[in-house]
Amino acid sequence: MDNKKSGFVTMIGRPNVGKSTLMNGLIGQKVAITSNKPQTTRNRIQTVYTDDTMQIVFVDTPGLHKSKNKLGDYMMSAAKSTINEADVILWLVEPTTFIGAGEKNIIETLKTVRTPVILVVNKIDTVKKDELLQVIDCYRKQLDFAEVVPVSALKADNFATLLECIKKYLPYGPFFYDKDTLTDQPERQIVAELIREKALRCLSDEIPHGIAVCIDTMKFEKKIVEIEATIVCERDSHKGIIIGKGGQMLKKIGSQARFDIEKMLGKQVNLKLWIKVKKDWRDSDFMLKNFGFQSKDFE
Repeated sequence: MDNKKSGFVTMIGRPNVGKSTLMNGLIGQKVAITSNKPQTTRNRIQTVYTDDTMQIVFVDTPGLHKSKNKLGDYMMSAAKSTINEADVILWLVEPTTFIGAGEKNIIETLKTVRTPVILVVNKIDTVKKDELLQVIDCYRKQLDFAEVVPVSALKADNFATLLECIKKYLPYGPFFYDKDTLTDQPERQIVAELIREKALRCLSDEIPHGIAVCIDTMKFEKKIVEIEATIVCERDSHKGIIIGKGGQMLKKIGSQARFDIEKMLGKQVNLKLWIKVKKDWRDSDFMLKNFGFQSKDFE
């Protein structure tokens, strides 16, 4: 009998709780973009962890939040649909005993599913042990969790325990992907996300959620990859900020993005960035579909 296990594990949680950082850490390579700003992840990103005995397909969802536009509606739809499709749910929370409206909303959603829920208390490097025990006790009173696992995604602490807990609830069955597969995302999409990540990190708070990145061309030559990409923003004033004085901000974004893209592709990259203004693109069905969001997500 084949003792291999495989299954889908959905990560949910409030924005900026560390889902992408945890997922990248578990598979040992950067796939989902990270930022100190909330709502970094817009699409469901599937990454794959494989060892000799199991394969876990992690689905990172947009953080559950109250939407303000059609893009927000899409993100909420994507997050909720993955909850019902998973073999295991990981709910990431911060190490605090305060359970706000957002967490209560997630609790009510999780009460309706039969899927095993593992509570993952992240950022344990920021609290003392007795505080952590209070947090765990507080959440145990809210929901009947299959497991509770404290971790530090940033410091890769307690990953082995988390993986063993996940394995316990996976069904037996063959692997979905080859052993060397890390993600089902197309390279162009990952490149676009890496550029958007650098923009998120470099720009001020009011701009990032209003930007998207399109890969116009991506040509693989013998020794170099030629990439042209467009950063789409919502206002003319934003365009000026993204370009920066003497083009310095755009140059900084491009330089930081090129470093990560070269690391991922294993080749030298020539990256050219352009800026376009598309007013209110986050509320445009046409523009959202153009950026890869599906029409069914707006119905």
